[in-house]
Amino acid sequence: MLDYRLSDETEALRKTVQEFAREVIAPQIGEFYERDEFPTQIVRQMGELGLFGLPFPEEYGGGGGTYFDLCVVLEELARVDSSMAITVEAGVSLGAMPIYRFGSEEQKQEWLPRLCSGEILGAFGLTEPGGGSDAGATRTTARLEDGHWVINGSKAFITNSGTDLTGLVTVTAVTGTRPDGGKEISAIIVPSGTPGFTVGQRYSKVGWNASDTRELSFDDCRVPEENLGARGRGYAQFLSILDEGRIAISALSVGLAQGCVDESVKYAAQREAFGQPIGRNQAVQFMIADMEVRASTARLAYYRAAEKMLRGEPFKREASIAKLYSSEVAMDNARYATQVHGGYGFMNEFPVGRFYRDAKILEIGEGTSEVQRMLIARDLGVG
Repeated sequence: MLDYRLSDETEALRKTVQEFAREVIAPQIGEFYERDEFPTQIVRQMGELGLFGLPFPEEYGGGGGTYFDLCVVLEELARVDSSMAITVEAGVSLGAMPIYRFGSEEQKQEWLPRLCSGEILGAFGLTEPGGGSDAGATRTTARLEDGHWVINGSKAFITNSGTDLTGLVTVTAVTGTRPDGGKEISAIIVPSGTPGFTVGQRYSKVGWNASDTRELSFDDCRVPEENLGARGRGYAQFLSILDEGRIAISALSVGLAQGCVDESVKYAAQREAFGQPIGRNQAVQFMIADMEVRASTARLAYYRAAEKMLRGEPFKREASIAKLYSSEVAMDNARYATQVHGGYGFMNEFPVGRFYRDAKILEIGEGTSEVQRMLIARDLGVG
């Protein structure tokens, strides 16, 4: 029998994060958002709560939870603010997870305890300025020289890469040629501050303004040979990391979609027009009801994908379905919530204005909607 009730432990975690998001993040995040500033202290507090170590074993300083626990946390954070949700998502599933899944024992011992505690943040350098979704078109190179990898190239749109807390970036680079003539792509850990590794200025973004996103450049950047993961396995490893990450982005999307419902219900009860609360108007009721239907259905999609992942079953298709559907639901709900709020929905002082700006990237990051449709069709045997 299917049972989507949360365990007592996960429900307690959800309530803790919900309280933190409402009492700590909500009152101040709008100011950081408007200043385009990364809220280091809030991120430190999330580290103290153990959010960055949730799905990792206790032996590495983690919380001993599951990837689903992380998803539930991301949903609760995104109900209030997506910048803080993506900071946790990228720090865990993109920053620390590649080291946990594919790193050597020495790499795990060196990096994971600090990543799990939130003492430092990790970043994931895959996307390049001319590559986008075509990760196989990697141009960044790394050549072995005197016991060091010498890296040259650039990366674009990298989250958590230039904060005061950033400790490392794991980057993909071409390290040779495969027997079939294709590129041999490997993953290499580059600690922050390494000579030749330059972090660009923060991008001026439409949304996610309180998160850190930058371009990175490597000019004869030298790191020890042991910083390499399994040679030639970088591309396949990062694709598997993206499969997991799509479930996390789905959960984040559901959080934004549910946050739109929360704010619209509250506003519809308070705002009066023509002598009564606007929530008494059937047109508004129907908009909010449709928003709730979408959010609830999208939640089931990421629950299903996470369930298959945790069982060790193939979940690529379910992850793509969840990511595709929930990101589009987030965009739809943001539009509806803005409409419910009328002119105030266009003001940045109201959360839905921030939600509207934050929603669009969910249809692009971690694989665009078009890429998800392509993956789903391919898995079905079409084309």
